[in-house]
Amino acid sequence: MLSASRFDEVVKNCQTLIHEKSYSGQEGDVVKAIEKMMKSYSFDDIHIDKYGNIVGGIVGNRPGKTLVLDGHIDTVPVDEEKWSRNPYGGDIEDGKIYGRGTTDMKGAVAAMISAVGFYGQDHQRDFAGKIYVACIVHEECFEGVAARLVSERYKPDYVIIGEASELNLKIGQRGRAEIVVETYGKPAHSANPQAGINAVYKMSQLIDKIRTVTPPTHPVLGLGILELTDIKSSPYPGASVVPDYCRATYDRRLLVGETKESVIAPLQKALKELEAQDPQFKGKVSYAFGQESCYTGSTIEGERFFPGWVFDESDEFVQAALAGVRAVGIEPTITQYSFCTNGSHYAGEAGIKTIGFGPSRENLAHTIDEFIEVSQLTGSANGYYGIIQSLYGK
Repeated sequence: MLSASRFDEVVKNCQTLIHEKSYSGQEGDVVKAIEKMMKSYSFDDIHIDKYGNIVGGIVGNRPGKTLVLDGHIDTVPVDEEKWSRNPYGGDIEDGKIYGRGTTDMKGAVAAMISAVGFYGQDHQRDFAGKIYVACIVHEECFEGVAARLVSERYKPDYVIIGEASELNLKIGQRGRAEIVVETYGKPAHSANPQAGINAVYKMSQLIDKIRTVTPPTHPVLGLGILELTDIKSSPYPGASVVPDYCRATYDRRLLVGETKESVIAPLQKALKELEAQDPQFKGKVSYAFGQESCYTGSTIEGERFFPGWVFDESDEFVQAALAGVRAVGIEPTITQYSFCTNGSHYAGEAGIKTIGFGPSRENLAHTIDEFIEVSQLTGSANGYYGIIQSLYGK
């Protein structure tokens, strides 16, 4: 159990991070604050990569397993006029710290840095292994993409995702894919529509066909949802013009073992069937491709396909983490995240043993007057310390 003075330090560290605005692609100022914080704890091997992730930690004096505690430092934007408090003030009231990113997820990042720092102070590197905190950029845009640089450089054996879990243990999540469906027509004056081919009518046929596709299910993660999220035609506005292009986007929640090929195949089949029936039908199915600028000047990009993952409760890392949090007085429920995290890379792509453990409730993320309860924040620092003790010894 951490001391009261250390709990106060965790709170101050959280406030320090909240003070720095850090929208996706604009995380430079909070990275400077994190670097200063890491140096105050005498972290080893502090590194800022080309995307702007900052990673640092404590390296033991003997070889052993590598643990990465992962938290993203970018936030969604704020409409300050709708907030009743300063979104960057870190004000405390009634046991709650208010500010953008308190729950999602600077609170967890502060708790991780603090817990690793405390462990380093207490053990003076007299342990076998390496313990790092990875502070990740651009997660709100690309779950797991920036984290690829972390696993490439540090090659972790274990990862803890700090996304909100109310101090419960998360052993999996559904992944996410954005699938783009396009149909093509022929423009004409709307007073003479028979001279053209209306791409929206073609899209409506394809949408009806796709609705007959049944996504798979998983005994733990549930249904692999396929849901239409937007539709656009061109030209827009289409005054007196038959649209010659239409684009629809689907959100597909991914289950364990699904690949890019297996997920998109049923939609491609639906499109091919319509093309066989109608010589005027032309379309395309693909994954959305994202590209964003980093504060470092680099570009981060990739297809929007973020795999799902799940581990068994009997897994040795899950059991070690469970023992660690129980040792500091936390009795967690073992469950799964309902949303996508950087675990899509660590566990889903790289196959690294991964759990989730973090403070606060997920439904507080991205909200007006976002907050984190002090008890959840300090409880997570206690839990991280307990997990580290369980893995590396007291």
